[in-house]
Amino acid sequence: MIASRTAVLRGTPRRATLPDGVRIYAIGDIHGCADLLDDVIARMESHLADNPVHRHIEVFLGDYIDRGPASHRVLERLVTRYALHPEQMVCLKGNHETYVDEFIKSPSLLQSWQTLGGLETLMSYGMKPTLKANAAAQIQLAADFDKVLPNSHRQFLSRLRLTFSCGDFFFVHAGIRPGIALERQREEDMLWIREDFLLCEDDFGKIVVHGHSPVLEPEVRSNRINVDTGAYATGRLTCLILERDEIDFL
Repeated sequence: MIASRTAVLRGTPRRATLPDGVRIYAIGDIHGCADLLDDVIARMESHLADNPVHRHIEVFLGDYIDRGPASHRVLERLVTRYALHPEQMVCLKGNHETYVDEFIKSPSLLQSWQTLGGLETLMSYGMKPTLKANAAAQIQLAADFDKVLPNSHRQFLSRLRLTFSCGDFFFVHAGIRPGIALERQREEDMLWIREDFLLCEDDFGKIVVHGHSPVLEPEVRSNRINVDTGAYATGRLTCLILERDEIDFL
């Protein structure tokens, strides 16, 4: 877990800020690591208890499923938490979430989904997919998955947002296309973009908080903050804390 620290956004004409009385916890890509999610939520709640604030918002940056062993449990945890606290949770859509509905509609997508950890997701729902499923097996697998996927999970995935903005910060899963206004971004870029965004040093108008591209330590740049620390591979799930013009990490 990243140790708590305060950082300054360097290279910006002014320090990025949130409205007074607001604190944001932004959680990076979970990828089926339910134990890490439980740990981060516990630490977040402990931090809140020790440091009360008028309003806090939990922003989950997408990629809840695939790769790790417990995608079903991750979604169940988020569904339950959202039902209890809908006013304090913002759940964004990641590129991995697109495969659930697409696979049910187009079973042949299993071939590409399994390269991204889709088989681990199916197994977390009690299914037994094979590495080299033929067309008939893919169709049957999609039909079976459609039956076992809880309606609560389906509804949760269907209402995921693409972006969230607060103060001088803009939250999105993968990033944005440089040179295009934030309100005109394409869904494909916001879910999938990498180098064109990561290598850009332009001022985007707001500090972009994102995941999608794993790093060993969270990156704080002049125009963006990356909080995807590769939970499924490193065992570290990062939570960014924003309050006023300060940055901390859990």
